[in-house]
Amino acid sequence: MKKLDAFEKDLLDAFDKGELKSTSPSKAKLAKFKAAASATFIKDKRINIRLSTPDLMDIQARALEEGIPYQTFIASVLHKYASGRLYERQSNLQPKSAKRKI
Repeated sequence: MKKLDAFEKDLLDAFDKGELKSTSPSKAKLAKFKAAASATFIKDKRINIRLSTPDLMDIQARALEEGIPYQTFIASVLHKYASGRLYERQSNLQPKSAKRKI
């Protein structure tokens, strides 16, 4: 399981102390959430790709850390890339000016 950040720790502490109360979204918000979820997770295309064994093993390990199936993890990474939300991590070998969006 991955480590909790400060916000997550505060949230968990508040829950443990009973400081949080459950609320229900309005029907309008619930309908909006359902529509967004449906539009986001429509999977109507299938692809086949070949990966090297080490790459697949690394992907499976990362997916296990996230607690999701590796196919879902791959789809998530591809979605983030396609929507422009995936950024390359800066390595110790690259100068700061070499950081780029992939």
